[in-house]
Amino acid sequence: MTRITLVQGDITLQEVDALVNAANSSLLGGGGVDGAVHRRGGPEILAECRRLRASHYGGGLPVGRAVATTAGRLPARWVIHTVGPVHRADADGSALLASCYRESLRVADGLGARTVAFPAVSTGVYGWPMADAARIALTAVAGAGAAVAEARFVLFDRPAFEVFEQVWRGLGESGEA
Repeated sequence: MTRITLVQGDITLQEVDALVNAANSSLLGGGGVDGAVHRRGGPEILAECRRLRASHYGGGLPVGRAVATTAGRLPARWVIHTVGPVHRADADGSALLASCYRESLRVADGLGARTVAFPAVSTGVYGWPMADAARIALTAVAGAGAAVAEARFVLFDRPAFEVFEQVWRGLGESGEA
């Protein structure tokens, strides 16, 4: 059973087997978590992402899917890139957001990763409300049945950490509402 932990901090400093990047579909870097991962991880990550674009993902990584690369200079072995959905009031993308977490865990299991650090996917410029994103993320990870020993949610600031903590308590720390 995967143990879920919550920490406040910088995801790029986490010493884990796999770090999940809230990537954009191009896989070529961007802002927020994606930009931080590429900057701190160095050119090795971008080089592997370019190879993925040239082979399997010519049109980009689809929303809700995940793929791994080296972690470059990060204190992790791998980066698992996943593309979250943009929040829209007129469309329910919650299944795609949950898929980001399940697919990331599936990739982590395939790599043999025991520890995985997650950001709050889609909560930055993609506009997903933090409490709803926390509920979806925590429920998806708790119910994934992954072999990963620890899924660590790394929340950049205190308000995000507090929302995840409140939602986790509200779920009874079991992942079931």
